[in-house]
Amino acid sequence: MQQRPIGSRTVSAIGLGGMPMSIEGRPDRVRSIATIHAALDAGVTLIDTADAYHEHADEVGHNETLIAEALGSYGGDTSGVLVATKGGHLRPGDGSWTLNGRPEYIKEAAQASARRLGVEAIGLYQFHRPDPSVPYAESVGALRELLDEGVIEMAGISNASTAQIDEANRILDGRLVSVQNQFSPAFRSSLEELEHCARLGIAFLPWSPLGGITRAADVGAQHDAFQTVADARGVSPQQIALAWELALAPIVIPIPGASRAKSIQDSVLAAGIELSDDELASLSG
Repeated sequence: MQQRPIGSRTVSAIGLGGMPMSIEGRPDRVRSIATIHAALDAGVTLIDTADAYHEHADEVGHNETLIAEALGSYGGDTSGVLVATKGGHLRPGDGSWTLNGRPEYIKEAAQASARRLGVEAIGLYQFHRPDPSVPYAESVGALRELLDEGVIEMAGISNASTAQIDEANRILDGRLVSVQNQFSPAFRSSLEELEHCARLGIAFLPWSPLGGITRAADVGAQHDAFQTVADARGVSPQQIALAWELALAPIVIPIPGASRAKSIQDSVLAAGIELSDDELASLSG
């Protein structure tokens, strides 16, 4: 599969988003592990997770534990797999999301994530979402300390504006390697941040790149241009959506969520699609 850089690492151009395997409506553990194994078989070397990817209040880190189990039980080499996790977002167990950007909490959360993942240092750790009650510089300062202490190897941020990208990169002394924002055919308001990352050489990881769990199956129905291109090529509109995102800049690495093997197997095929200028103009219009 096509490869793309994140900081000092090189990973597959398509990653695997783990959230659907751990929140409401999730599949059983056997199917989830089979999905992760299928992704690895297909050449995926970036797996995205977060300590907040869980359903019940007493199972923080459910997805991290699941990924660690899947990697541990995989029969092949996993040394090149980068697991990217996040902290600073919480789920109290009632379906809602809350925030905690306090530096001391972020540092504790990162250490707990490392234990669940079974690693001495997390490959990529990202501040999940800004907390309005905590100065952004203080939250990102925790990432700098985690880097300096060796708890994490690389640092990123999520749900960030261009100003926050610049602030984080400054606080991290130029060591910001990734920005994970929502971006899809249906949600293009992060294009400014994507283009800013391209100028800086920072990896941009679109979350919900197919529109989210409830909308991913309807990419073609919701966006005629994507269905038209897909039909002409004999592929799925989901593949066209991911190929379009990849074509926007060489720093883009979509992380579509999956809860069954066939979903991620379809997604990875997007990395082999080269869209024409006319197709790109149609999709971007």
